[in-house]
Amino acid sequence: MEPYDPQEIERRWQTVWADEGTWEVPNPGQPAFDETKPKSYVLVMLPYPSGEPHIGHLKVYSIGDAIAHYKRRNGYRVMQPMGYDAFGLPAENNAIKTGVHPRDATERSIASYRHWFRRWGISIDWTREVSTSDPSYYRWTQWIFLKLLERGLAYRKEAAVKWCPKDATVLANEQVIDGRCERCGTPVEVRQLEQWFFRITDYADRLLDDLEGINWPEHVKTMQRNWIGRSEGAEVTFRCEELGIDYPVFTTRPDTLFGATFFVLAPEHPDVFRLAAGTPDEERVHEYVNQAIAESAEDRSAEERPKTGVPLGRTVTNPVNGEQIPMFVADYVLMEYGTGAIMAVPAHDQRDYDFARAFGLEIRRVVESTGEEVPDDAAFIGHSDDERLINSGDFTGMSSPGATRAITAWLAEDGRGRFSVNYRLRDWLLSRQRYWGCPIPVVYCDGCGIVPVPEDQLPVPLPDIQDYAPKGKSPLASAEDWVATECPQCGGPGRRETDTMDTFVDSSWYFLRYCDARNDEAAWDREVVRSWMPVDQYIGGVEHAILHLMYARFFVKALTDMSLLDVQEPFEALFTIGMITREGAKMSSSKGNVVDPAALVERYGADTARSYVLFIGPPDQDADWTDKGVEGVHRFLARLWRLKEEVVARTAPDASTEQPAAGSEPTGGARRLLEKSHWAIDKVTRDIERGFAFNTAIAAVMELVNDAYRLKDGLYGDPAGEAALRFATGTAGSLLFPFAPHLGAEVYEAVEGRRVWEDPWPKPDAALLDRDTFTLVVQVNGKLRARVEAAVDAPEEELLRLALSTDAVKRHLDGKEIVKEVVVPGKLVNLVVR
Repeated sequence: MEPYDPQEIERRWQTVWADEGTWEVPNPGQPAFDETKPKSYVLVMLPYPSGEPHIGHLKVYSIGDAIAHYKRRNGYRVMQPMGYDAFGLPAENNAIKTGVHPRDATERSIASYRHWFRRWGISIDWTREVSTSDPSYYRWTQWIFLKLLERGLAYRKEAAVKWCPKDATVLANEQVIDGRCERCGTPVEVRQLEQWFFRITDYADRLLDDLEGINWPEHVKTMQRNWIGRSEGAEVTFRCEELGIDYPVFTTRPDTLFGATFFVLAPEHPDVFRLAAGTPDEERVHEYVNQAIAESAEDRSAEERPKTGVPLGRTVTNPVNGEQIPMFVADYVLMEYGTGAIMAVPAHDQRDYDFARAFGLEIRRVVESTGEEVPDDAAFIGHSDDERLINSGDFTGMSSPGATRAITAWLAEDGRGRFSVNYRLRDWLLSRQRYWGCPIPVVYCDGCGIVPVPEDQLPVPLPDIQDYAPKGKSPLASAEDWVATECPQCGGPGRRETDTMDTFVDSSWYFLRYCDARNDEAAWDREVVRSWMPVDQYIGGVEHAILHLMYARFFVKALTDMSLLDVQEPFEALFTIGMITREGAKMSSSKGNVVDPAALVERYGADTARSYVLFIGPPDQDADWTDKGVEGVHRFLARLWRLKEEVVARTAPDASTEQPAAGSEPTGGARRLLEKSHWAIDKVTRDIERGFAFNTAIAAVMELVNDAYRLKDGLYGDPAGEAALRFATGTAGSLLFPFAPHLGAEVYEAVEGRRVWEDPWPKPDAALLDRDTFTLVVQVNGKLRARVEAAVDAPEEELLRLALSTDAVKRHLDGKEIVKEVVVPGKLVNLVVR
């Protein structure tokens, strides 16, 4: 008997699939397109290519591949494409350190990913492969930008950025460590720069409402709802008379306006430095702002955090009573909510109250619960469901809901306020002062202003430069010959935009390009995209649950509004995967607990690696890696191989039949093995259908193989027995194929003489599922000691009697005391002895 050699088996099948283009799927209008088949677009979130793929990539692509194989064999035309989110900061930082061009480092990583995905046997249609850093791709990223610009959904405005004064560069959030530049350790400052935005807030209601119609995990929908953060209330205008500036604020409680005793701006607010200019605290304001922006929003907004801030030396007018109230900058106010400015009502907001106590500011109660006596020295009262106004002028005595409407309407009469809906969602800032990204296709002309690059001049290429580090401006500004260009409108001198796009732009439409990846004339053909979109099953990490998914949804809705697409949502169903840990901790090089998938595959083969990452636990949950678990899965695959070798050698090929010939109804072991085979078909099918429970599906195949091993010696020589044995072995290969495709294909072809992916998914025989008996497993102290047939409706007492009557169990009980009897009806009896 030949030993199990996964390397040789896997290499053979990978060659077949590559040479024959097995997983390639045609588009409408192409040869072999079958319009009678329903489509299934199975998509794993595209990876960022850095170094080599890690164990998380192995897990997520194993999940996607299992789904793709299952769908194909259930009659679907399946597209499972591949691409790379290739622009980004890591490659640029590597270039700054090593001098290696980001393109070179990225292409090396892509080559590694391509090699390993093929080596893992992932059933990818490689004819659709894309890379977001390839000009043939980002040409169309630029085209989409121009369409959004034309629609009024792209615009420029000032926004705060984190700035390293030593390196003279804008820093991404991840480049700021404890308030300092990660490269040089210099304290970070805030600067206001003109930057490009997408007007995603125009789609806030649709992004919120349309969550109801998609099959996503509820926790992901909740994350999206919270990020959009819809609130109903009023926008109220406070005016700084000294500078003649109006400051709108959003509040859900306009009934508390008479209690506003001070006014606070977020450190990122663009007017902070303007307001502080020339005041005694101007320098303190600069220092405070630079310190505040280096901290996370979560830390800054924590209620238990001590409240800090700096006076701005200005006042605003409270529009309901004309009072002049002082202005502050404070880090507990965030630009992400409302307008980045708040009216502070310390008697009725805990954080405002804490700030007022810290700075000795007035605390004025303006609402109280009906019938509640509040002591005069009470400094703080929270909100309740039954409130009326006090100390609120003509509105005193009104209920809070009534006063909310009345005060807002009163302010609206002379333009001091209005009813408003506010969103936590901010417009998408897409400008990046980086080199390794998609150039923004606009030209600045002194005469014409901002001029879009004509579509026939796309792509605007990313030039080669020598120094990737910003020096007070974007790295692209150093490419002076590239920057200087002709204005497309007037023909005069112009300047190219030197910022590049946020890499989320690239990944917000890649799933559309996959549909028509080789189209040189357009980003996609609308009819082709209509035949594939939306993505039927999207798979990836929950860390992308907010920004990537939100931006992709925005793009699809905007493009559909332009009559470029015909769908409202990009991803019909979403599956988020759990993390693989080791020794209870997240894998990291510093902890020395990283599992190298390359070494794993070289030692055990891709089928073992793929099967184990699916068997380790429910795929949507975290699971801890053990080397013993890998070895156990490898032994199981080797056992199936040996079973196949023996069955093929000892039975006739024509013995493989799903149903016995008339008059030869199988009995005994043959019947039990057929029943187990159909049980396994039913179990694996239901497990895949019920949320991709691949771990229990694989366990069912293991049970089938174990039963075949246990019964096989009594089946040789009996035609019905040999037929049942061949059927069980072929079924095991068939059911295992989505998880271990190489061995599954090998086993099935050897037994059935056909290619498993060309045969439909097996269907269970209902007659063989309706059993009168089952095999009762009997354990002593958790170890298998016997199996015995029992009636499916046998009571626990009968199961115990059967367990105790077997000779093997009697031997293991001799001289021992039974201290506990565990009975699992329909499955096992475990006797605990001492």
